[in-house]
Amino acid sequence: MIPSSDTQQRVLEAMTSGLLLFDHDLRLRYVNAATEMLFGSSGPHLIGQRFETLFETSDNVAAELREALASGHPFTRHEVTLKLVHGREVVVDLTALPLMEREQSPELLVEVSRMDRLLRITRDESRATQQQTTQQMLRGLAHEIKNPLGGLRGAAQLLARELPSDDLKEYTDVIINEADRLQKLVNRILGPNKLPQLAPVNIHELLEHVRSLLLAEAPQGIQIRRDYDPSIPELTGDADQIIQALLNIIRNAIEALQGEGEILLRTRVVRKFTIGQKQHDLVARIEVIDNGPGIAAEVLERIFFPMVSSRAEGTGLGLSIAQSLIQQHHGIIECDSEPGRTVFSIYIPIELEA
Repeated sequence: MIPSSDTQQRVLEAMTSGLLLFDHDLRLRYVNAATEMLFGSSGPHLIGQRFETLFETSDNVAAELREALASGHPFTRHEVTLKLVHGREVVVDLTALPLMEREQSPELLVEVSRMDRLLRITRDESRATQQQTTQQMLRGLAHEIKNPLGGLRGAAQLLARELPSDDLKEYTDVIINEADRLQKLVNRILGPNKLPQLAPVNIHELLEHVRSLLLAEAPQGIQIRRDYDPSIPELTGDADQIIQALLNIIRNAIEALQGEGEILLRTRVVRKFTIGQKQHDLVARIEVIDNGPGIAAEVLERIFFPMVSSRAEGTGLGLSIAQSLIQQHHGIIECDSEPGRTVFSIYIPIELEA
């Protein structure tokens, strides 16, 4: 039984790989939903453009596509780097299949499967496993420190009561104050200890709340702009925990700017996005973009690990805690950085399972 045209169309639109149909002159005639998501643009805007306009590549892919059209022979290329018109690069497996019909001009069906997406999923899973292992080790260590720390503070208090001189009590005060400081650090290492209280939240209201708080404390040379997508529906989440994660990330960006620079808060909807082993139909992407000096490559790979910081005075806990809070919402935080542009991307599914 041959599927109906409506069924065929639904199948094409549901595919996670991009499909592009070109005419004999490599001018685009059809794209599916995955291709629209790849470009971040609608089909009508893309239709009619040539392959060379849509993609830039150092490889001679366009010539190979023309050769396939002329010979009628399909081909596959693995891990091809394509540069999109707005500068973003993607790594894809590319398959070209000539469609030859009698008395009709040949057409070329091109399928692009994003390998960078698969690499990202594998990388995220590996990082999540490593982070969980590190966090469990640190939490165990923190619990081991917590009990003797309380005893140390208590002993210093008892000793202070027995000392005859206030001058000597200055030393016990130092012990008590340092014990308190270490207690706070241990509590931060232990991280959030309660499950999120889920309720409908408007991500833009949370961002505006965080923005107003940080503008009040940031240096005058810091600008915080926003570029919101008003079509994003409400999320299901814990407002306090999401606010804390946003504060940690944006404060980190402010500190990186060292008193002068610009931060952009940007929101978008991403379709068919995979987090861990699950693909979500709709995901909210919240980006925190700064024009600071960037993060060193050796630090970037471990940026969400506890006790890792690019600043000498940093504790390296803020980003680790933010990642833990977002993971409790079945989301993830990613970071890309180069000199002059650092992007923290927060992905939260718009519909969460209770």
